[in-house]
Amino acid sequence: QVQLVESGGGLVQAGDSLRLSCAASGRTFSTYAMGWFRQAPGKEREFVAAINQSGSSTNYADSVKGRFTIARDNAKNTVYLQMNSLKPEDTAVYYCAARHMFGTTYSSWGQGTQVTVSS
Repeated sequence: QVQLVESGGGLVQAGDSLRLSCAASGRTFSTYAMGWFRQAPGKEREFVAAINQSGSSTNYADSVKGRFTIARDNAKNTVYLQMNSLKPEDTAVYYCAARHMFGTTYSSWGQGTQVTVSS
């Protein structure tokens, strides 16, 4: 398994941008699909975005399409989430997760980073 550490969260105003990073340990990062999830207070964790092992394929939740972009740099063992046009409803703890190429679930999770968007 990989160890994941998120960074880049913070307090911003509506309309601002943030870029989250997730650094992975180990030499097998390129064998994992990566995802970003978020959990707002009092709500269940929800899917935000995902990217395949090579970075050639991505998908997004409808709520963030056109505003968020997921990308990865396998040479740096890092996955990113560029968040533009942030809204107060994007406020949540954001988690990155890893799913092995032969796995069916996300088996490794980071500790999360808080994103707060003020109106």
